[in-house]
Amino acid sequence: MADNKEKLFSQFPPVSYETWRAKVDADLKGVPFDKKLVWRTNEGFSVQPMYQRADIEDFKTLNSLPGEFPYIRGTRDNNHWLTRQEIIATEAGEANATAREVLERGVNALGFKVKEPSRQTVETLLEGIDLEKVEVNFSTCPRKALDLAKALVEVLKEKKAESVFHGSIDYNPLKPAFRHGAEINAEAVAATAKELIEAVKDVPALRVLGVDSVMFNNAGAYIFQELGYALSWGAQWLTLLTEAGVEAGEVARRVKFNMGVSSNYFMELAKFRAARMLWAQIVEQYKPASKDDCKMMCHAATSRFNQTLFDAHVNLLRSQTEAMSAALAGVDSITVTPFDAPFKTPDEFSERIARNQQLLLKEESHLDKVADPAGGSYYVETLTVSLAREAWKLFLEVDEKGGFFACVNSAEVQGAVNASCRKRHDDMARRKEILLGTNQFPNFNEFAAEKIEAGSSAAAEECKVEGKEEEKGCGCGNGNACSTDETRKLCDTRMASDFELLRLQTEAASNRPKAFMLTIGNLAMRLARAQFSSNFFGCAGYEILDNIGFKTVQEGIDAAMEKGADIVILCSSDDEYAQYAPEAFKLLDGRAEFVVAGAPACTDDLKALGINNFIHVRSNVLETLRGFNERLLKK
Repeated sequence: MADNKEKLFSQFPPVSYETWRAKVDADLKGVPFDKKLVWRTNEGFSVQPMYQRADIEDFKTLNSLPGEFPYIRGTRDNNHWLTRQEIIATEAGEANATAREVLERGVNALGFKVKEPSRQTVETLLEGIDLEKVEVNFSTCPRKALDLAKALVEVLKEKKAESVFHGSIDYNPLKPAFRHGAEINAEAVAATAKELIEAVKDVPALRVLGVDSVMFNNAGAYIFQELGYALSWGAQWLTLLTEAGVEAGEVARRVKFNMGVSSNYFMELAKFRAARMLWAQIVEQYKPASKDDCKMMCHAATSRFNQTLFDAHVNLLRSQTEAMSAALAGVDSITVTPFDAPFKTPDEFSERIARNQQLLLKEESHLDKVADPAGGSYYVETLTVSLAREAWKLFLEVDEKGGFFACVNSAEVQGAVNASCRKRHDDMARRKEILLGTNQFPNFNEFAAEKIEAGSSAAAEECKVEGKEEEKGCGCGNGNACSTDETRKLCDTRMASDFELLRLQTEAASNRPKAFMLTIGNLAMRLARAQFSSNFFGCAGYEILDNIGFKTVQEGIDAAMEKGADIVILCSSDDEYAQYAPEAFKLLDGRAEFVVAGAPACTDDLKALGINNFIHVRSNVLETLRGFNERLLKK
């Protein structure tokens, strides 16, 4: 067999990078290599089109196995992650019934949201649940976390389950700051956190210090920001509590990272690998008693920021690749956000699909059978190191400015994340970032207003734009500590929201504009530009009237008027626009909006004739469509 392999490989002699590069440069025919083939990431580093062994030979990250410090390859020697579902219920008994039902359907980690913690509530939630086999996680208002911890410990002692219980209480004192602009009292937070650790000292696998960088992910943060800020947040816990007299290892064992995962497949995979490596090295500097204390416990939740109201089933494709990134990266547990979460309370169907997405990855794709399958990949290893460097720079910047809490109180963290959010919204408007079904290839005939439920993110975003108040008061209990300054809060609008509001405006109007494709001339160009224009105006929910072509401009204009077109888009080649555009504009005579699909060399000449609407790949799609909505829609 070995001889056969040698003969096979001998037919393909090695090709040096220099030879490959020379061939690529020749094929590019003068186009700069770095401009055409090198990708500049939002994280601040460049990605090459090809990597080879020499690129990673000096990486120290290759010197460990899964389960070995610094845990870049995983904290375990297997990849058995937990499938978690968030339980949505208004009452403890209902939540328990739902939990017991989903535990029979492949779930082995639960998330409960507790509004009023008490022993009775905790007893009811845990009734009939095998605490040795099921991870149980709780979230509550930060002010009630200590009460919840005491109630939970009391119940666990009664059940004699302290040693087998594994789960978390998400004590996140920064939630009021990020959602409502409240200031953080670091001393009070440290005191509560110390009490929490003391309260749960008899339950070794109960983590009570939350690092919820999923909030950054859902606010539109770039990947290096989520990672850098998450590490800073975790380090802040270590600093506050070791200064308060708690042993470093005990603090680290109580920290749980809840991180988001977006659709940037390989970058997200690299993020979790880099996170474990950097966290292990941070904890090591606090001199814990054991290397095991340097292991990161990480839960991943698929992103809400890129979920959409229109063409919502595409959310399934996004969350599937996101779950794959997290699974292949070796996280401890995963929640797949149901596809209908933006516009309603997820129902039994969407929750079942979300569960099954993970079961497919385990039972059919067998992703749980191999630990760190990306280890040794030239590309992924390079991404891991590059991302770690950028996140570490941010970590050091935060540390130099007084630590994470100080940067939150100064709104520097919120400002940086919100700037990224605005940039991503702008990139969405210009189609530099694509959400299929929203700003590219929309379903022209879909209507969505009726499926939006009150209280959903889509409803909140619609109210915000229309100047309405969906709910009064923030309910965080901080009183005057909360701020009305939006710069102190994290962005809470999904990336698709701007385009969705355009389509909802179209739905609410008494007239739905008709966009007519006047296709003429060069066959290939008119078809390509008609498709481009259809997708362009379809993003606003307009009725699209496409055509296979007209022999004359007059014929096209007559057909447009017969159809009652509100917009006529001339689709032809650049060379032919100098002839067709003036004729079509004159024949139309203001009876409808006139648009030229493209940016021809004769643009200035056409503008001199009064033709001002041009759409092309450099157009700001959102602003252009907003302008048409203002001119065309009747309330």
